[in-house]
Amino acid sequence: MKKLYPDAITALEGALRNDMLIACGGFGLCGIPERLLDAVRDSGVTGLTFASNNAGIDNEGIGKLLRTRQVKKMISSYVGENKEFERQYFSGELEVEFCPQGTLAERMRAGGAGIPGFYTKTGVGTLVAEGKEVKSFNGEDYILERGIFADLSLVKAWRADTTGNVVFRKTARNFNQPAATCGKVCVVEVEEIVPAGTLDPDSIHLHGVYVQRMIVGAPYDKKIEFRTVREREAA
Repeated sequence: MKKLYPDAITALEGALRNDMLIACGGFGLCGIPERLLDAVRDSGVTGLTFASNNAGIDNEGIGKLLRTRQVKKMISSYVGENKEFERQYFSGELEVEFCPQGTLAERMRAGGAGIPGFYTKTGVGTLVAEGKEVKSFNGEDYILERGIFADLSLVKAWRADTTGNVVFRKTARNFNQPAATCGKVCVVEVEEIVPAGTLDPDSIHLHGVYVQRMIVGAPYDKKIEFRTVREREAA
């Protein structure tokens, strides 16, 4: 089965439609599938729900799709650093399902493992628990969280072989691995493709059985959310 496609637009052909749920890897601007998100924007699909740690910053990553009003709902852990996100939320244009970070990762992992739900103490007694089933175990309350079963997974990786085995680089691993497993179709953009058998089997983070399509997205510009420098001392 051929998994490598020439570009992001071709790789997403037939996988996009209006009102779909997309699981997206990345943490801020670290490990976001930039080329794939640009292709989603350019496709013109609307009414999208994104399950992602956050929407990055204005006009980067998912932030680009907020600008074009293609996102109707975010399932996120962190909702700061994006003024357009904030504006749309407070104006009622964007629905937000706030989900604690560890819970979001586990919801994706659960979906990838075919688990429809699990109980957790995180969020008990807070707004996170509103409308959710509460069950007591050994005298302590837990809330029911549901696994995320996405229509499409968009993932950014460092290196992959031609069969789709994937290696993430350092902190760019973040939400990419669980996001990759919970989608019906998983599309990965990588910096480098190597021949099958090249990767150390013990170093593979995501096995090719989860990956249907891949593109090479390099080269990339290193984007920084906040540039902090030391003030120059007076001479």
